[in-house]
Amino acid sequence: MNAIPEGASVIAQRLHLAAGFHSSERDWVVDRLAALGSRLRSYRDDEIELEISLKDREGAEQRVVMQCWINHGHRLHLVATSSQRELPAALNEVRDELIRQVGETKTRTEPRSNRALRSVPTPPELG
Repeated sequence: MNAIPEGASVIAQRLHLAAGFHSSERDWVVDRLAALGSRLRSYRDDEIELEISLKDREGAEQRVVMQCWINHGHRLHLVATSSQRELPAALNEVRDELIRQVGETKTRTEPRSNRALRSVPTPPELG
């Protein structure tokens, strides 16, 4: 049975394969990037755009670039790159880097890390 890994559905829905990837590789790429999907779960699917490109495939200058745009209050643009020569290793590297960046973004915007977002309790009325 060909089950979709948890988190892969947002990747499958929102990922655009740009230059360098063949449409026949889509399922394989989505499967490699599935772990990123679980990190993006706190955002609605329509708030996320993903694009991955490959330059100079199997060449000495091979480069994988993955971009993520998150429209959540304001538009965030995250970019991860890899120069790994093996394509599976390069995909893992950009996935892990985007997971790290999304985690940092969440930490910066959570109330405990951002004094302006914390709710200030109202003092009880004296009377």
